[in-house]
Amino acid sequence: MGLFNSLARAVTWWNGQTLNTQLFTWRKGEKVGEDDQGNIYYRNADDSKRWVIFNGEAEATRVSPDWHGWLHRTWDEPPTDKPLTHKTWEKPHQENLTGTMLAYAPAGSIRRENPADRGDYEAWTPE
Repeated sequence: MGLFNSLARAVTWWNGQTLNTQLFTWRKGEKVGEDDQGNIYYRNADDSKRWVIFNGEAEATRVSPDWHGWLHRTWDEPPTDKPLTHKTWEKPHQENLTGTMLAYAPAGSIRRENPADRGDYEAWTPE
C-alpha cells in the first residue's frame, strides 16, 4: 500500500476503514462473517456494537438484506449461523444506481437514447 493510500485511508471514510476504525476493530472486534462482496462484519465481546468493514467503497446499499437485519438487530443470529430462507421471486441484490448512466429513466425522459414520442405534451414557447 502506497503512502497516498495510507494517508487517504487515515482521513477518509469512503475508502474503506479509517485508521481509528482499524484500531478499534483490531482491539475489540470479533469477526462474525463475510458476505459475497467481501464485506466483513464484526461485533464487540458483549455484542453492544456491530459494524461492517466494506471491501472497497463504503456504500450502504452494498449491505445485503440478510446482513442489514443483523446489523440493525432485527434478528440476533448472523446469516452465517442462521441463513434466511429466500423466496423464489426475490431478486439478487443490486447496488444503488442513482446518479449513474444505468439509473432508471422513464420512457419520455431526455436521458434516454431514444425518448418515447410524447404526443400528449406540447412544449411552451414564449411569445
